Amino acid sequence: MPNSGHTTIKGPTPRRRGEDEEGEELRLALVVIWAGEEPSRLGEALFPTSGSVFGRGPADDDGEPRVGFVRQRPEKNLKGAPCDNPFLSRRHLRFDVSLDAIEIQCVGHRPLRFADVEVQSATVREGDIVEITDLYAFLCVRRPAFLAAGGDELAPVTFGEADAYGIVGESAPAWTLRNQVSFLGKRNAHVLVTGSSGTGKELVAQAIHRLSSRAKKDIVSRNAATFPSGLIDAELFGNLANYPNVGMPERLGLIGQADGSTLFLDEIGELPSEMQAHLLRVLDGGEYQRLGDPKRRFADIRLVAATNRAPEELKEDLAARLALRVQVPGLDDRREDIALLARHILKRTAARDAEFAQRFCTNGEPRITSELVRALTQHGFATHVRELDGVLMRAAGSSSNRKGGEELDLTKEVRAVLRPVARPANREVGADEIRAALARHGGVKDKAWRDLGLASRHALHRLMKKLNIDD
Repeated sequence: MPNSGHTTIKGPTPRRRGEDEEGEELRLALVVIWAGEEPSRLGEALFPTSGSVFGRGPADDDGEPRVGFVRQRPEKNLKGAPCDNPFLSRRHLRFDVSLDAIEIQCVGHRPLRFADVEVQSATVREGDIVEITDLYAFLCVRRPAFLAAGGDELAPVTFGEADAYGIVGESAPAWTLRNQVSFLGKRNAHVLVTGSSGTGKELVAQAIHRLSSRAKKDIVSRNAATFPSGLIDAELFGNLANYPNVGMPERLGLIGQADGSTLFLDEIGELPSEMQAHLLRVLDGGEYQRLGDPKRRFADIRLVAATNRAPEELKEDLAARLALRVQVPGLDDRREDIALLARHILKRTAARDAEFAQRFCTNGEPRITSELVRALTQHGFATHVRELDGVLMRAAGSSSNRKGGEELDLTKEVRAVLRPVARPANREVGADEIRAALARHGGVKDKAWRDLGLASRHALHRLMKKLNIDD
């Protein structure tokens, strides 16, 4: 019998500052979202410290602290391969790190790009993107120094690739989801999967089933929004032959089909309230009746239901029986995974479409510009992975030859559908910081306001006037 309450399975949920809810250390990191000729770098991270440098080759012997690429996995951080790109200087970037920002100074030959402007230095905060021109693009994130343990059953064989159950991502939220799925797969209670449209709720349901003791039988899946009106009971519980009308064939119904397995009902919030109530008895003890049949039947099923609505919108009695819950994060919660997801979608498309592969791939790796990746990373997705797939196909349909080969590019057709997310200001910018930014950029305000993370040039003017800073 399921519990009368529910349990939401949680991993570490980072706060915005230096610790998460469980007291784990959070650090600002620079995650690779574009790497030119080194696509295997996607998802790797730099954890800079004050005074450290980043550049080509292994660590020096002169004692200067150097930061290298890291591949985070549960409870362990693996060193990425040293950079051997000949266009990267031995000492290319120098860092100064505070709680809220990473000060980056370019001391190498390839300049930095920040807010679409070439700069010699930049103050990078959470959500900002900075690029070593034509080499690497980084997204600044705040993440745990070490990922929580768990989720080993779903660990990708290769860093950055999909795991055995199709989940893509190396971010902390992606690994938290794997931990949750791993835990839920071993349980037998009914599950409610929540999350916005297009986040991958069905993928999660499939993974939960495949990790369960019921995996020997196929999962039975149905979108509850597609039930024909007036036939929902027949669809769920089945009916005897010739009932309710002569000539009607006998049907097992979804409950009968799922006996000994898992029943996945997507969009269960679309099921009418009275129909939700009809599920209660079978969820409690497996008892149900086919239409027209006086005989009681029993089915051993586990329900995994999904909804993009708030759980409170479900009938209270049904919600109480969905004892375990997991929320699938949207792309706004794991923006550092967008580049990995785009690569996965494009490689999958290329595997099915030889013409696409010939146009946009080299040795199986998609060619995509840093401009498009940066724009996708900062886009406000409404339907998440589903929408990302659509935007990439739009890019493929409108991109043309570039630099001697075809790359998916940020075309005007793609720009028309992208909506950059406005990040709210969450800190005060002081007079000294404004003067320092203006000094770094030779007094050019169009560069300074971007460096400071302000909303516009006008916001900088207002602050300068408020703080009595000479124009």
